[in-house]
Amino acid sequence: MRRFFQCLLYKPVSYLANRFSSRPNKTRVNKALSALYKNIIDNPGKKGLVIPFDVSTDKFILLSDQHKGARDGADMFARSAGNYLAALDHYFAENFIYINLGDSEELWENLFVTVKRHNKATFEKEKLFIEDDRFVKIFGNHDLYWGNDPLAPVSLMQIYGRAIRVYEGALLQTTVNNKPLEIFMTHGHQGDLQSDGNWFSKWFVSDVWGPLQGFMRINPNTPAFNNQLKTDHNRIMYEWSSQRNNMLLITGHTHQPVFRSLTELENLYIRLDSAKQTNDTAKIIELERKITGLHLQGNTPPDFNGYLDTYFNTGCCCFNDGDITGIEIADGFIRLIKWTSHKKISQRVVLEECRLDELKAGG
Repeated sequence: MRRFFQCLLYKPVSYLANRFSSRPNKTRVNKALSALYKNIIDNPGKKGLVIPFDVSTDKFILLSDQHKGARDGADMFARSAGNYLAALDHYFAENFIYINLGDSEELWENLFVTVKRHNKATFEKEKLFIEDDRFVKIFGNHDLYWGNDPLAPVSLMQIYGRAIRVYEGALLQTTVNNKPLEIFMTHGHQGDLQSDGNWFSKWFVSDVWGPLQGFMRINPNTPAFNNQLKTDHNRIMYEWSSQRNNMLLITGHTHQPVFRSLTELENLYIRLDSAKQTNDTAKIIELERKITGLHLQGNTPPDFNGYLDTYFNTGCCCFNDGDITGIEIADGFIRLIKWTSHKKISQRVVLEECRLDELKAGG
């Protein structure tokens, strides 16, 4: 039956996907991000929280894009579930505040009841943070349901035991080097025609359009699936953040980790240059192997160089090899981390890190 509908509707659905789906557009993105930031500042608690924090004592973990599904062949999260659960155990024990940056549940391809049934363990782990008042949930485009559907509070009550608020963004505020520093966090789909329209378009995407795409298994050219669109989308996010005073922007959405405005591949090239300057043969071989692996996966270096350290991206929790990536803010540092399995044991790996007071933010 699915194959019949694919043959019948592939061309019109693909056309509509390319016409109306996630496309990086600088004007729309800039307008949407600026409007969200202003709303959070002017009306804290409505679309997003304002969270003051102490650089030396408070700790945050930002994870996004789990895309929890039905544990079937189409479930992007299935291989990463073990690393995700291990990571939550670690961060709960270490007293981190968990900020989920959206697309946690894959509600385009699955009904909510299906996701609830197959992800009880992850919801129980997240519930521990809620009970300890250390959980902030932000919606993305694939779980737009949380910010749009009138039945969402009922569903949240079913998985968490309480109808928590789900926001579009959040803002951390602190002081570094006697200067204010804001860390603006959101999923990163803002400005997409399909996800930032009026109430009808949002309902259509979350309840009709998304499930139709999921049933037909037709992937539109969204940032998560197209490397050039990833690059364009990250560039637009960087350009917006670089024009703000004393602000960092952290998003998800593209599934492509970015640290200090540079992708993982760019950072590897920088480290390779340093290794060549010191004639560190072992490091050169290791870095060249990693670079080749990323190239084989289709990664290409963006053509922007991080002029300022203003943009970060968590990556995702649904890589094909089961790894997950995220952003830690703790101990006066910001870190890009990875959780990976070695001999069936999950391990935390620091991919990049720097002190917050070393960042070259706008201002």
